[in-house]
Amino acid sequence: MSARGQGAAGQSTTADREVIISRVIEAPREVVFEAFTEVRHLSQWWGPEGFTTTTRSFEFRAGGEWDFVMHGPDGTDYQEWITWREIVPPDRIALLHGESRDDPNAFESVLTFETTGTATRIEMRTLFPTKELRDEAIEKYHAIEGGEQTLGHLAAYVAELVRKGADR
Repeated sequence: MSARGQGAAGQSTTADREVIISRVIEAPREVVFEAFTEVRHLSQWWGPEGFTTTTRSFEFRAGGEWDFVMHGPDGTDYQEWITWREIVPPDRIALLHGESRDDPNAFESVLTFETTGTATRIEMRTLFPTKELRDEAIEKYHAIEGGEQTLGHLAAYVAELVRKGADR
């Protein structure tokens, strides 16, 4: 879980601020990648168990934003905001994610999509501004379990798309 291309000091500094989650999804890379490109897809699978998502605005392009609310199973609403920093179809998406556009605690995520036979390996590498913010995300908000559940929802959603041969 270390950063590539940095010295030992840079690696340890980065590693203590990172969360890395990956999953192999039984679907072509283009289909998995596309599940991130349209709000009609994202709204169907985004979030951990018991959460739903309401989108206020969505523009999938570098510099575009996704402004949305995640509704928790206990009725709590979580204001969320993502700006897409880099989009390289169907290989990579880089984003900044916080509660609002000017959230000082926003974190960076890079998602990579790699073909493995007939499947796709997706890796979500998240870098928090500080170790303390990463630890809080893990302990208070269950970031690792939530991330794994979210990728599980993506896998199930994409499997259904492939099964139906749905118009994406």
